Amino acid sequence: MSPSVLVQKNNGVLTLTINRPERRNALDIATYLLLAGHVSSAQDQGDVRAIVLTGADNYFTAGNDLKDFQTPRAPGDSAGLRFLRSLVDCDIPILAAIEGSAIGIGVTMLQHCDFVYAADNASFRIPFVPLGLCPEGASSLLLAKIVGPRRASDWLLRGRAFSAAEALEANFLSSVLPAGTTLAHAQTIAAELAALPPQALQLSKRMLKHAHRAQIHDAFDYELGLFTQRLKSEEAQAAFAGFFKKHN
Repeated sequence: MSPSVLVQKNNGVLTLTINRPERRNALDIATYLLLAGHVSSAQDQGDVRAIVLTGADNYFTAGNDLKDFQTPRAPGDSAGLRFLRSLVDCDIPILAAIEGSAIGIGVTMLQHCDFVYAADNASFRIPFVPLGLCPEGASSLLLAKIVGPRRASDWLLRGRAFSAAEALEANFLSSVLPAGTTLAHAQTIAAELAALPPQALQLSKRMLKHAHRAQIHDAFDYELGLFTQRLKSEEAQAAFAGFFKKHN
């Protein structure tokens, strides 16, 4: 079996590719832990100056693998939350290249990236409420700050799909590019960042994030308890059963 995360390092740029195309790159526990480990260790290695996140086969990610939501969770941080915390605590610039679709945590993780490039035919959806769940990824705190409260309510409460053009207009994206070019563009910008003085670069990012990091971790803690409750709810379990019946 091929690894669920493909790793490429070139001239200070670490590219992490979610590689579960048979599941539309849905993120399972093992994949989260691999991603978290690579992000967390990148800063310690000293030779990584920028990180690019993308998905295999022209698809970003279908979000959390719903099969994992049907098994009991151990107390404390989930594997997905460990990955999100690694993004928040990383002083290395993080860039995302979005082709195809980004769903659920595939959208909320983008709040913690410094640059987000999407294909012009990309689509986004945060379907927590339709799945009987509630916001995660600190979206209860950050999304309204990024796109405004009305748009955040629309995306989070209705759970409807929205286009790359709408996401750009809402300031959720850095730019929209022709389909098939986002990874090359992200790696070009990452290489530009990697060529800058690394200590100044990382200090500047740390300063930009300083005032909000504690708030984000508090939001993670707040959301975790509620999200865990929702996973056990009849509404959520019925929604998951309906999903698998439809897609089997």
